[in-house]
Amino acid sequence: MTDKNLPSVGFVGLGLMGSAIVGRMQDLDYPMTVLGRTNRTGIDAAVARGAAEAKNAKELAGASDVVMLCVDTSESVESIMQGDEGIIAGVKPGAIVVDLGTSIPGSTQTLGEKVKQAGASYMDAPLGRTPSHAKDGLLNIMAAGEKTDFDKVEPVFKDIGENVFHVGDLGAGHTLKLINNFFGMTVATAMSEAFAMSDLAGISRETVYNIMSAGPLHSAMMDFVKANAVDGDSKKLAFSIANARKDLGYYNDMAANLKATSFIGAGTRDALSDAVTKGYGDRDVPCMVDFLSDLFKGQAK
Repeated sequence: MTDKNLPSVGFVGLGLMGSAIVGRMQDLDYPMTVLGRTNRTGIDAAVARGAAEAKNAKELAGASDVVMLCVDTSESVESIMQGDEGIIAGVKPGAIVVDLGTSIPGSTQTLGEKVKQAGASYMDAPLGRTPSHAKDGLLNIMAAGEKTDFDKVEPVFKDIGENVFHVGDLGAGHTLKLINNFFGMTVATAMSEAFAMSDLAGISRETVYNIMSAGPLHSAMMDFVKANAVDGDSKKLAFSIANARKDLGYYNDMAANLKATSFIGAGTRDALSDAVTKGYGDRDVPCMVDFLSDLFKGQAK
């Protein structure tokens, strides 16, 4: 936004992405109220820069014109939104509540009705790109909900996002994000398998990358996986295998609700699930190459 008549923003969930967004908004002088969940690091950094810390979600909502959530699961969103100390209990009439995370579309629509009954508005606006993009206001934002609400909050979105889209009615953003993450995590898992299979075949990973990236298969996701597989840097894509597994579970559930069977989604979900079971859940998605390489070597013995 170009002027200083900025709305007060309440932000719940200061993990890697949330902290980067809050930092960006503080750079732009937004009045901020924050609420943490498990990790104090992001909260302490935001408070040190002048943000107020709410004691619960209800208090945060009462202090905010725009409420943003950036948390891990639909269950987390539901628990923060509902209850005596939840956002719905404290939301101001006319406020806009935005779920920036990846949630189940049906849950989003149900919460939207409850927020509407409280006199406020609800939007889903899941994000593309990484925390490093968030620090510079370069996220991709897939916003859904009433067009009039989008118009009100679009200037805020444009302060944190480079590419801001209004994609349709409430729930459409989360639907698109699940499709997006299905594709992205499938590409990452497939590229990880390509590297792991090349290990067994005695072809260097660098050769595999040089050949594949010279053609139409080249993508940023390929480069994220290559950064770990060839260069030893697993942190280029700051997104955990456990989160990817969660998103693929949501995607397959969504497909089932649409009366479709996703063969590819099921395969990607199963590979991610196996990695989580084997203790890789907290590692970032490019580490799927390590999991698959170890798995294949074990099978080859």
